[in-house]
Amino acid sequence: MRSLLAARQASSTSYRTRGRSSFGAPGLGRDQRAAAAETVLFVLGEDSPLPASATDVKDLVLRLRGHVQHLGPLASPTEPALLRAQQLCSESIPDGYLPGRVHLVNLAVATQQLLAAAGNETAATVKSPRRRRWRKPPMNVLRGAVFALAFAVLVLAASVSRR
Repeated sequence: MRSLLAARQASSTSYRTRGRSSFGAPGLGRDQRAAAAETVLFVLGEDSPLPASATDVKDLVLRLRGHVQHLGPLASPTEPALLRAQQLCSESIPDGYLPGRVHLVNLAVATQQLLAAAGNETAATVKSPRRRRWRKPPMNVLRGAVFALAFAVLVLAASVSRR
């Protein structure tokens, strides 16, 4: 199981973004919902292999706890799915393979429900109308604009007839 997790992680370049390469830590630039959905699918999917040992179960539980931590601010604080996921995260991981696996599946189901709730919450939020701020253009865009303006002036000056 560890080799399957390591191979899957090594094949996915999105786990190694911006220098974070620790096992179970999603990348900074990656969408947290997509990472959580992938982990939930890895635990609950029909084609997914069972964890080989209790340490694999512990690694997956720690990964799901991280996802719950990142998804928490996206959901309402009174959301039942969030409260259930936080309750499962606060419980210690049971000793042994089978009790740990049951805890892992329960946490994956709670994370899946939290994903659905966080998706609905963010889709339903309405942002207050604000004045639009203009982005500061990159330096190369400014250089290109100055060059284009200078070139246009040069062409215009060259096209004027001399008497």
